[in-house]
Amino acid sequence: MNFPAKLLGNNVVTKASSWLRHGGVSIRHIVFAFALSIALLVLYFNYFRRTGYSFPVDVMHYAPVTPEVWTDRSFQVRDAFLHAYHGYERFAFPNDELRPLSNTSINNFNGWAVTAVDSLDTMHMMGLEQEYKRAMTAVHDTNFTLPTNTRVPFFETVIRQLGGLLSAYALTNDDILRIRADQLGTILAPAFETASGFPKYGVNTIRGTSDGSLVGSLAEIASYQMEYAYLGKITGKKEHVDRATTATRNFFNADLRQHGGMYPMYWNISSGQAKDAHLSVGAASDSAHEYILKQYLMTARKDKANLEMYLRFTSHVLNNLMYISPNRHLLYVTDSKLYRTGNRPTHNFEHLSCFFPGLLALGAHTLPLNNLEEVGLNFTALADDLLPKQKLGYEALASFDLKHLHLWAAEGLAQTCYLTYADQPTGLGPDIINMLSGGSRPEILWMDAMQDWRTSGGIGPPPGVGDKHPWVGDRTPRNAREREMAYAMRDYYVKNADYQLRPETVESLYILYRVTGDVKWRHRGWDIFQAIEKEAKTPSGYANINKVDTYDPQQLDVMPSFFLAETLKYLYLLFQEDDLVPLDKWVFNTEAHPFPVFEWTEEEKEAYGVL
Repeated sequence: MNFPAKLLGNNVVTKASSWLRHGGVSIRHIVFAFALSIALLVLYFNYFRRTGYSFPVDVMHYAPVTPEVWTDRSFQVRDAFLHAYHGYERFAFPNDELRPLSNTSINNFNGWAVTAVDSLDTMHMMGLEQEYKRAMTAVHDTNFTLPTNTRVPFFETVIRQLGGLLSAYALTNDDILRIRADQLGTILAPAFETASGFPKYGVNTIRGTSDGSLVGSLAEIASYQMEYAYLGKITGKKEHVDRATTATRNFFNADLRQHGGMYPMYWNISSGQAKDAHLSVGAASDSAHEYILKQYLMTARKDKANLEMYLRFTSHVLNNLMYISPNRHLLYVTDSKLYRTGNRPTHNFEHLSCFFPGLLALGAHTLPLNNLEEVGLNFTALADDLLPKQKLGYEALASFDLKHLHLWAAEGLAQTCYLTYADQPTGLGPDIINMLSGGSRPEILWMDAMQDWRTSGGIGPPPGVGDKHPWVGDRTPRNAREREMAYAMRDYYVKNADYQLRPETVESLYILYRVTGDVKWRHRGWDIFQAIEKEAKTPSGYANINKVDTYDPQQLDVMPSFFLAETLKYLYLLFQEDDLVPLDKWVFNTEAHPFPVFEWTEEEKEAYGVL
């Protein structure tokens, strides 16, 4: 490129200045233009331009609903319970569960009328005195040592049967419930006869022996602390309390350095140490994570070990297992396996994982997350024995308002749980979806997005938290190409299209409503209840649904006891105007059985060796 010779001499600046003045441009104009350019660049990079990703939100409006309407909706849920329970009474009692299509019964567990016992506290809350009275015959008459009970599943029996007896006792103070709970807890005790004190899978109630592999899933070996601690409290028996405290001690002493302080999925029952590196909040793991916080809350927030473990667990999940989907920016939690190359997420999102937003909301509501010093904890010091990368993650979390961060995570996850329902033609949520992240599509860790959002000025709701409308794309693609395009726009494909009448999503909606007071959680719960009424109702009860992602769903001949014990209970409590089970006075076990918050006396602390 050739420049005019007159501009290339030694007096370039002088001649340039003279040339600009002749054109009416002064040095002052140049300085002003330069300053304005800098200001615009700063404004652009800090406010108008995201440094990584943009996270737009939808505007949602809900029509006002009067308290009388919400009360009426709670009564509609009560009517649904009566429909299901009367069908069970007519065709299945005193067996375990109703088959709602064939009108027959099945003993999935022990033949101890599990639907009736699992539903006792629901009936009491709903004021169903006659149904409750009839169900109590199962409590009086059940023989826990029938010859057929040669392999009683410990985990399911504890959370459903023992939990049902204990919560009904807590609500009514009827001593027969305490006596029968004590008998059942004692009959199940041989499960604990292992080197570590972790329970085996099952118990032979005739021989008084345990049964099962020496490798146990996390949920099965660590979802009994609440039941046995409360049983010990109301019976005064140290052996029951010991079983709960053994679990806490085992986990607190376990070597979790390679797992970021989070419990893996499978454990060696003999050694009490982790067996694999599969990290998940879903199937085979969920309730064990849940009980860390809930055991702490139930025992009046005195158990510092469980609080530390809860903070380590949630910190690992927030930093490593939560992602934002590429297109709709849905916040989800997945599982991961540890390989030589590092953590590898599956990007599966399970319905079972939808308890987790409720747990986070409960923690944000009850814990001093922004002032842990008042309970004697230093948050970043919790990572002192972890790997350097994990320590950096704690520092990143500590740079946020932890209470807000946990609640934002809860709200974003609960919204995605709801959208997996609302996205389907049936309005019911599939059991497992797979998010289309990674590979040729972005893989966005939530905490990376959060730091990007903050760097960009924190404008609008945090990533994944703002309200979103359900997906309205083509729900009936005609060929493989259209199907792949639909998946890409929706951000996921359905991996298991069953709706199993599960409670986890409505559980989280209920807790979030009670914690935040935001009516959107009620409206979303009402949408789900209406879909259940439309698709799952049968002449005698309610049925699991297959093919929820189609216009041709199929009812299955299954009505699990937890539908009455959990799903309908949480919906009823969500729509009730009165707060029947205040979260600061009661703690739900994983089967939605509420136990009262209690404190060990000084004599009990000394006798049981608890803090």
